[in-house]
Amino acid sequence: MEQKKMLMSLLVAALLLLQQPNTADAIGLTYGACQAGCAAVVVACYAAAGATFGTVVAAAAAPPAILACNAAFGSCSAMCAPLLAIPL
Repeated sequence: MEQKKMLMSLLVAALLLLQQPNTADAIGLTYGACQAGCAAVVVACYAAAGATFGTVVAAAAAPPAILACNAAFGSCSAMCAPLLAIPL
């Protein structure tokens, strides 16, 4: 029963996406949401390391935790890039 609800939700979401007047807008929104998610995670990562995102220079002298946050942010952002290649 739970699988039917999930499948129905996915179907409704897909139909709503197809109803968009401009698919390019939907692609842009999806890409933006992905990047926003990455940004939220990197801000939390920096906070956990005791820093503020955007205030630390990404140099070799940066603390290892900050370098790890930057690497994770880069990987996350790279995973968003294929969303821009969705055919119209």
